[in-house]
Amino acid sequence: MPEVREGDRERGESPPERDESPLERADRRWNELLQELRVAQTGVQILFGFLLAVVFQPRFAELGDVDRAIYVATVVLGAATVGALVGPVSFHRLVSGRRRKPETVAWASRLTVVGLVLLYCTMASAFLLILRVVLHNDLAFWLMLVMAGWFALWWFAIPLWARNRSESMTDDEPSR
Repeated sequence: MPEVREGDRERGESPPERDESPLERADRRWNELLQELRVAQTGVQILFGFLLAVVFQPRFAELGDVDRAIYVATVVLGAATVGALVGPVSFHRLVSGRRRKPETVAWASRLTVVGLVLLYCTMASAFLLILRVVLHNDLAFWLMLVMAGWFALWWFAIPLWARNRSESMTDDEPSR
């Protein structure tokens, strides 16, 4: 079993399986993070574009106060999501060349997690608004809760369970 490097466990990382320097590891983690951000940013841009276009639709004027409040909350959450998921790029650009790659990757990773939580909230809020407009009844809220649970399961619960399971399996192994 490879030796756990100092700080790996605190960041929730499994023991390294590669023989790489800290800078090589930072480069690899940065490239992996960029791939993840590309997936998330595409979805966020489409969702945010949809949200911005909604206000210009004729039916928007028919929304009641509660639905308008949900819309405003959704747009604010969407904007915050865009900020959080574009933030790592800005962070990297402003820190680049200052020999801070490991710290940059750590901060960008944290910001990405914040962005995913904000995206989760944006999705739930947008889903609630759409269902309220379509269904006009309390079923909209319950369907939103089911979908929010579904997203929470796959975006957070199962990955955290897998991470914790992996860590506990590593802890149970005898040291060599």
